[in-house]
Amino acid sequence: MGTIVGISGNFSRPSKTRRMVETIVEAAATELGWEALVFDLVDAGPSLGATFGRKNAPPETDRIWTAIETCDALVVGSPVYKASYTGLLKHLFDMLDMNALRGRPVLVAATGKTSSHELMIDHQFRPLFAFFRAAVVPGSVYALDQDFGPENEPTEALRQRIASAVGTLVAAVR
Repeated sequence: MGTIVGISGNFSRPSKTRRMVETIVEAAATELGWEALVFDLVDAGPSLGATFGRKNAPPETDRIWTAIETCDALVVGSPVYKASYTGLLKHLFDMLDMNALRGRPVLVAATGKTSSHELMIDHQFRPLFAFFRAAVVPGSVYALDQDFGPENEPTEALRQRIASAVGTLVAAVR
């Protein structure tokens, strides 16, 4: 059995970004028959920003890195801040070895306030994972506030976009 890991770059809960990542990971895990794990920056704790290497990392942060390094597929999502993903999310990935994601299927996703922020996926996220030589799947998911209903539940239109992106991830895995 494989494992799919979701990482969300949100700073608080509840979060639209985390809910979207959970929805993507759950759908892919169900289709593949895999275990699903989802983390966000809240799980890393406030010490993440003061962690400058793996050697002295707190256990909660090391657990996330280990999950990323050992998963069979990865979903990464972030709210868009200042036309990019969150800085602590980048810091989380800065601590990984450059070969840690080589060949690993990765699906990227983002939430933002305006449709123009969708460019972050192609201008920021894809280059980050290209550096790691991950296999970034062609499908991605971008969502605006209106793509979520009460309690951050994805609307039917967003669920359809998620299903399409999950299809590209599952195809890349198989």
